[in-house]
Amino acid sequence: MRARTQLVNHVRGTVKAFGARLPSCSTAAFHRRTAEAMPADLRPALEPILRLLGELTEEINRYDCRVSVTARTTYPDTTRLMQIPGIGPVTALTYRLTIDAPHRFTNSRAVGSYLGLRPRQRASGTQHRQLRITKAGDSDLRRLLVGSAQYILGPFGPDCDLRRWGTAIAARGGKNAKKRAIVAVARKLAVLLHRLWVSGEIYRPQRVPDAPKVAVTD
Repeated sequence: MRARTQLVNHVRGTVKAFGARLPSCSTAAFHRRTAEAMPADLRPALEPILRLLGELTEEINRYDCRVSVTARTTYPDTTRLMQIPGIGPVTALTYRLTIDAPHRFTNSRAVGSYLGLRPRQRASGTQHRQLRITKAGDSDLRRLLVGSAQYILGPFGPDCDLRRWGTAIAARGGKNAKKRAIVAVARKLAVLLHRLWVSGEIYRPQRVPDAPKVAVTD
């Protein structure tokens, strides 16, 4: 996927250098959507790259299918994790294999620290400063959770308590507010996934408070 992204950026940069622009589209559809918009002078040089992009996309799709089948058949408990929008088979399976035994954590909040998503703290007198996250644990899973958090807070993320919570953190302003919000949502995801896995609960995007009790009179 990194190679595909680099090739897409190369094609766009080359076309832009010659004073033209390619239409916006997803990375997976890039080799199809941009073929007709390619300047005629650049086609001999860039069309082979578009064909390579098509082959890479097909190969990535095949791997995605294999991961989905493996998650569904060999590790069926990943379906609990995929209840959350933004958590796909790759992230769910990576989480399942990395955590392995969920009951080794005394509480779900410990998973955030285990994956290095907790910020360091520096105390000096009466001041308590929050530093960068520890980045302990598995870097691949941490990267995937951050990507899921970016989706939840992005333009296509569905309305849910997690999105609202992260948006409120980003709205506080200040330096790197959006980055802090993404990391905070990623940490919350790590905790929530563990909770769903252990409890077997159904994920509720928006928790509705219990209806008030009404007194019954004769």
